Amino acid sequence: MTTTLRKWKAVFGIFFQDGLAYRASGLIWVVTDLITAVTMPLVWAAASGTGTIGGFAAADFVLYYVAFFVIGSFVTSHIMWELSMEIKESQFTVYLLRPMSFYGYTFLRNLSWRILRTTYTLPFLAVLLIGYRSYLASAQVNFGWEFWAALVCGHLVSITFVLMMSMLALFTEEAQSIFELYYVPHMFLSGYLFPISLLPEWAQKVTNFFPFYYTTGAPTEILVGRVAGSDALRVIGIQLIWIVGAFLAAQVLWKRGLRHYSGVGM
Repeated sequence: MTTTLRKWKAVFGIFFQDGLAYRASGLIWVVTDLITAVTMPLVWAAASGTGTIGGFAAADFVLYYVAFFVIGSFVTSHIMWELSMEIKESQFTVYLLRPMSFYGYTFLRNLSWRILRTTYTLPFLAVLLIGYRSYLASAQVNFGWEFWAALVCGHLVSITFVLMMSMLALFTEEAQSIFELYYVPHMFLSGYLFPISLLPEWAQKVTNFFPFYYTTGAPTEILVGRVAGSDALRVIGIQLIWIVGAFLAAQVLWKRGLRHYSGVGM
């Protein structure tokens, strides 16, 4: 156990330092997400006026998008791009030789970057809180255990699902075009563009068949009080199902994909 923890600490430290070295690119990505956190609340606030839309008043929209901005920085993983390129260029072979689980190594690699990414959002969060202070003066948030459980599970849903997707690169020389398709349903079903509760009832049911809402949307809605009690427990339960299902699917693809992997580079 001591040796394993030492390995984990070393891997986490290496990629944490790597993230610090490339902090400019991290800040650029944060600014990209900031655009949504700035523009969408204004759009919905103007549309709702002094009334409500789907139970959301102007202040509720502002709180939702600010919370989504911060939570998404920690939860959402995009590591399939790096892994697919490493597989394509045969750098993936190194993973097969390391005395450490590929999944553990990749998880720590991703976690170090997500923690840094969340840290980079804090100055921008302060600006948002100041800019939207008139809307957020009476805001109430739920920092109960349900939120923290959904936050951790949301991160695990995201990383296990994209790890599963990454294994597709073992079967084809060009997997990145497949990954592009990930972002279309992600934008509409995760809550990124609008809260899921604003969708028609049939569309809300569709989200149950995909993992996107259970990454960032679920912990966000628990935090802002849109999901609570037994509904929060149900959401966490579904998150756990997605985590186990995606991990098992990744294991199957891993074992079969290694038979196709040539490791010759491009």
